[in-house]
Amino acid sequence: MQYSLIALAIGFLLDLVFGDPHSLWHPVRGIGMLITVMEKLLRKAFPGTKKGELVAGVILVLAVVILSAGIPAALLVLVFRWNVYAGILLEAIMCYQLLATKSLKVESMKVYDALKAGDLEGGRRAVSMIVGRDTESLTQEGIIKAAVETVAENTSDGSIAPIFYMAIGGPVLGFFYKAVNTMDSMVGYKNDKYLYFGRAAAKLDDVLNYLPARLSAYLMIGAAAVRGLPAKKAWRVYLRDRFNHASPNSAHTEAVTAGALEIQLAGDAYYFGKLYQKKTIGDNIRPATVADIKRANELLYYTAMLGLLFCGGIKLLVLFFIL
Repeated sequence: MQYSLIALAIGFLLDLVFGDPHSLWHPVRGIGMLITVMEKLLRKAFPGTKKGELVAGVILVLAVVILSAGIPAALLVLVFRWNVYAGILLEAIMCYQLLATKSLKVESMKVYDALKAGDLEGGRRAVSMIVGRDTESLTQEGIIKAAVETVAENTSDGSIAPIFYMAIGGPVLGFFYKAVNTMDSMVGYKNDKYLYFGRAAAKLDDVLNYLPARLSAYLMIGAAAVRGLPAKKAWRVYLRDRFNHASPNSAHTEAVTAGALEIQLAGDAYYFGKLYQKKTIGDNIRPATVADIKRANELLYYTAMLGLLFCGGIKLLVLFFIL
């Protein structure tokens, strides 16, 4: 446990420098493949009734989290027994793989670059890679808002939540969280196909993100103040709009971002050709501009660094009193 904070700090720096190299195999992609295979097997093994899909969904969650956390745990035990320094290195690499701060910035800035060059279709294509909504008919402002919302929401999912769980239980708990979060993104939809099958994954994801989402919001308000953005307005919008989302967690960082940038986010959107009516977040003080994507990423980076300092500081205090 005393080495996990060192590994987390190294992993954090590696993520900021290198991001997610697409040329290398990533364990989260392995988790995604496992989910796909397990879904096919479970749908064949259980009837397509409400009860059958609920039970299959629970088994999916158990199998995926046990394998996703168990394999890294076994590897770390074996390597640490062989050599402490090799163990720290492996743990740092795992921490690095669980963070997505730079990759989130890189992917969202592709939207920025396309729109800055006047390529609306390129902006739609770029944003379609990072959002779940339909993007074919989005206006330029709609594309910008979609990109900003994704950066805001994933500040928690891709950065603060992994830091939070790795600070508590190292990369093993980090992989546990990432497995649940990946399942939610793949099967946690409220449509005919996944309403029951994905319910266990979606509910567990809500539970695991409850504290990180709120911590992320508070850290982001602090980040807005450091960045020179209107932190008081971010706080007011957060208090008012933090529950303006079907998810109990997703609107927290979106509300802070909307307040800090003085724009309105969310609202109605199309998913798989169907219009979903959603509440708005923030005040329509001004239209969203391309520069807001860059500002959202600045908030992401400041929040991530504050998150590492906060979680690392708490971990140091705990270790001080334990050791």
